[in-house]
Amino acid sequence: MQIDSHHHFWNYDPVQYDWIGPDMSVLRRDFLPAHLAAEIERAGIDGVVSVQARQSIEETTRLIELAAEFDFIRGVVGWIPLTSPDVEAVVESLTQSPWLKAVRHVVQDEPDEEFILGADFNRGISQLQQFGLVYDILIYAKHLANSIRFVDQHPNQPFVLDHIAKPTIRGTEFHAAWAAGLRELARRDHVTCKFSGVVTEVRDGEWSPELIRRYWDVAIEAFGPKRLMFGSDWPVCLLRTGYGNWVATVREFIADLSADEQADIMGTNAVRAYSL
Repeated sequence: MQIDSHHHFWNYDPVQYDWIGPDMSVLRRDFLPAHLAAEIERAGIDGVVSVQARQSIEETTRLIELAAEFDFIRGVVGWIPLTSPDVEAVVESLTQSPWLKAVRHVVQDEPDEEFILGADFNRGISQLQQFGLVYDILIYAKHLANSIRFVDQHPNQPFVLDHIAKPTIRGTEFHAAWAAGLRELARRDHVTCKFSGVVTEVRDGEWSPELIRRYWDVAIEAFGPKRLMFGSDWPVCLLRTGYGNWVATVREFIADLSADEQADIMGTNAVRAYSL
């Protein structure tokens, strides 16, 4: 079972998706299940996890509806108002559907770099375990230290780190502080990591598998083949590469692992982490 653990859908609207700037013209259109179905068929991917791209209950509800409609969508990572005093009631209503597997907040864009440590936010996080929900951590490398403190407050809550915490990738300089932070976070067994969204963090004009491999090596060393999973970050990955090319790149990285380890990274770990 080959699972893409991270992708997005949207009906493009410049107001609702204001994070898609003028320099991201390739993303300024609709990306819908029919488009992704063609991509995963060509790449030999069996199923996907659909992840929120805007912070609204309406989008979360829509993703759940799409999962019920399309067999290849195996689960949803939605958004809920985690800082709201009504968060428990909201979660309870949404988990009437079997498709909601996790939630996330766009912590990377919060102006307060200590947002993830806030009392209201953590009170919301504390409600997730009773409903069997994972929390996806979306941060930049600069947030790793606070994120370690965050996950330590919730030792029984399953977490998934998106995009290996978004290191800054340059051919002339390795992001050593990111590597140290990622290794420290990986010491927490209740955190799993997605090798996704990496190519869009390359600051050079061109990227290559050789440039990315240094970051792969740290991620696989830190999390091991049982806690690292493949994700495409489609369609955002189209800013730098095509879907099939990214799948091929990851398959190249895992080629020297055992067949069971390859299967873990390309699907089994996502099934396990999200109870797909």
